Amino acid sequence: MIDLVLHYLPWAIAMIVAGLLAGFVAGLLGVGGGIVIVPVLDTILATLDVDPSLRMKVAVASSLATIVATSWASARSHKAHDAVDFDLLKSWGPMIFIGVVLGTYLAGIVDARVLKLVFATVALLIAANMFLRSKSQKLADGFPNMIVKGALGFVVGTVSAMMGVGGGTLGVAILTAFGWDIRRAVGTASAIGFIIAVPGTIGFMIAGWGVPDLPPGSIGYVNLIAVAAIIPLSILTAPYGARVAHTIPRQYLAYGFGFFLVITAIKMLWGFFA
Repeated sequence: MIDLVLHYLPWAIAMIVAGLLAGFVAGLLGVGGGIVIVPVLDTILATLDVDPSLRMKVAVASSLATIVATSWASARSHKAHDAVDFDLLKSWGPMIFIGVVLGTYLAGIVDARVLKLVFATVALLIAANMFLRSKSQKLADGFPNMIVKGALGFVVGTVSAMMGVGGGTLGVAILTAFGWDIRRAVGTASAIGFIIAVPGTIGFMIAGWGVPDLPPGSIGYVNLIAVAAIIPLSILTAPYGARVAHTIPRQYLAYGFGFFLVITAIKMLWGFFA
C-alpha cells in the first residue's frame, strides 16, 4: 500500500501544480489551460511508464476534459468585464464545432508523435505572431468575408482538438490580427474553449474506448484521476488570472502570451526529437 502511494505521489503533486497554474493562465491568456496541462501530463505519464504511443493522446484528451470547466469559469469572469463577443460566438461556433469533430478523429488515428509536432509547431507560429503584433497591428477591421471567417473557425476547431487546448491558443492570435482588442479577444477565446472542449472530450472518450494499457481511471483516452485533480484547483485560480488580464498593458499581455507559447513549444520539440 505504501509503495502504491509513493508511486502515485509525484502524479498527485504534479496535478496540484498543474491545476493551480492552468486556472490562472486560463483566466490571464484565454488559453483554457491546455497549453500548460498537455506538456505536464505528457511528462508525468512518462514517469509512470505509460506506453509512449498513448501518453500524448491521454494528455490531450484529459486536457480537453478539464477545459470544459476552466473555460466556463474563465468566460464568466471575462463576461463580468464585458469582454466576451457573443455575436462572434454565435456565427463562429458552428464551424469551430465541425473542426473539433475532425480534429478529434485525426488525433485518435495518427501516431502520438504527430500530436507533439503539431503542438510545438503551432505554438511557435502563434508565439511569433503575437510578438510581431504585440502593439495591436492588424490585418483588417474584422473578417473580410464569411468564407474566410468560416475557414478560420474550422482551423481553430481542428487544430485545438489535436493540441488539447482551448480557444485562446489560436483564437487570440486570429482575433487580434483581425482587429479585436487583446482583452476582448482573450475573453471571447475563453468562451470558444468551451465549444471546443465539450465535443472534443466526448470524441476522445469514444476514440479510446477499449484501447489496452491505458492509465487506471481512464474512460477512453480521458483520465478521470487527472481531471478530478486539476478541475477544482484551476477553477479556483481562473478568476484571479482574468482580473490580472484587465490590469496589464496590452503590449505586455501579448508578450507574455508569446513567451509562454515558446517555452511550451520547446518542451514538446525536446520530447519529439528525444
